[in-house]
Order: sequence, then structure tokens, then C-alpha cells
Amino acid sequence: MTRLFFVLAVAVLAGCGGEQHGKATLWVTRDRGAHVMLQREVPAGLTAMQALDRVAHIHTRYGGRYVQAINGVQGSLSARHDWFYFINGYEADRSAAEYRLHQGDVEWWDFRSWQTLMRAPIVVGSFPEPFLHGFNGKTLPTRVYYIVPPQRAAAERLARFLHGRATDDPSTFRNSHVNVLALVPTRPGDKPFLLANVRPDTGPGRPILFRFGGDPDLLLENPPFGRLRYQVRG
Repeated sequence: MTRLFFVLAVAVLAGCGGEQHGKATLWVTRDRGAHVMLQREVPAGLTAMQALDRVAHIHTRYGGRYVQAINGVQGSLSARHDWFYFINGYEADRSAAEYRLHQGDVEWWDFRSWQTLMRAPIVVGSFPEPFLHGFNGKTLPTRVYYIVPPQRAAAERLARFLHGRATDDPSTFRNSHVNVLALVPTRPGDKPFLLANVRPDTGPGRPILFRFGGDPDLLLENPPFGRLRYQVRG
């Protein structure tokens, strides 16, 4: 009986954390990523709330479902400042207590004003996410779209990096089942930009369109261009 209890206990412990293995990344910032408060690795399998609680001092409301403060930085209805969180660049659609991290996920908490921007359904600052790990463990196919032939080699490099395919087929934009990174031709001297589409139907796990203008190798650097930004405009 003792041995059976031990085996069952081990099985239960192994199942804790959603049977996920590996690591996820957690960022905490202010003002749309302008000020970085912390960056940590956390175990996959934790909920987003558990991961945050592991690396920061938090205060929650509504039965632990809503984050009111992180490391003393507190949301305020009157000041119209609060904490918002993203998973792989998608604005989360559920409480952090309900989302369980998968290997490779990027969990990003940002404290900002919502006076002029209530929602940001998709942001570019977690690139190469959500191309690599999607949302909730589900990833869509990726296409890197190029317009002019000289962009082809760079598109193919990016496609390999994103585990996708390069294409110059305009019908790609009508495919509702793929993520697209579109390379936009620029002129010498133009500032690079990285923008994510913000459509009314954009939501976690939905197909996304990123538009990049500039030297594509900027996206292959570490950190890549646009890290910790909502959008980068030229």
C-alpha cells in the first residue's frame, strides 16, 4: 500500500503545472515598454499569474483574477493607469490565473495609461512571437511575403528563422489561416518600421499581419528590431 501511495503521489506531482516542460519568458515594463522593470525566465506549466507571483510582489483583486499592483506600482481608475498583459504579443483574452504557459511563451506585463488607448490587440514587441509559438500552444503557418525580386534572399532567411515559407504570391493576404510577415520596400535613408495590423476581429491565436520596412537582418539580430515596443513607425 505504501509503494502504491508513493507511485500515485509521484504521478500527481508530475501532472502539476499542466504537464508542460521547458521555460517561458516574463517581462514587466512601464509605458508601452519604455521602462523595463524586470526580465526573467520562468517554468512552463505555471499559470501566467503563478509565474508573475514567483518573480515579483503582486497585489490582486477579484479573487486573485486581476492584477492591481506589481512591485508597488498600482493601477488607478481615477488616473486611468492599469496593468495589461500579453502572451506572445497577443493581448490576453482571459485572466492570468486561467492561462497556462507553454514552452517558449513570452508573458509581458505593461503598466500604461488607457486614457487614449484602451486596447492593443496585437503588438510587435515580442517578435519573433507570435510566429514561433502562437497562443495557448497552437501555432499557425507562417509566410514571409516579398514584393520585389531583390527581397527574395532576405525573405528566405527570415522564413527559415520563423519556420515558414517565403512567397511573392499576393493571394497570401487572402489566406485566413496563416500568419504573414510582409517586407515593404523602402528608400535609402528611410527609418525602419515594424507594424502589426489592428483589425476589429484580431484576437489571441488569430492570424496576424506584421509589416516591416528596412534591412531585414535587423529582425535577425539579438535582440531583434522593435523589442518591447507596441509599434515602431518610421
